[in-house]
Amino acid sequence: MFKLLAQLNKWLLPNYTKQQLDLSKATKLQKAIIAWKYYVTTHAVD
Repeated sequence: MFKLLAQLNKWLLPNYTKQQLDLSKATKLQKAIIAWKYYVTTHAVD
C-alpha cells in the first residue's frame, strides 16, 4: 500500500528538492508535505 502511495506522491505532490526550497523559509503547508512524503517513503522501503 505504501508503495502505491509513494508513486502517487511522486506524481501529484511538488518536488521541493528540484525547486531548491530552503527549509528555514518553508511554509507550514510545505513542511507538512515534506513530512508526509518522508513518512510514506520510509514505510514504502520496508
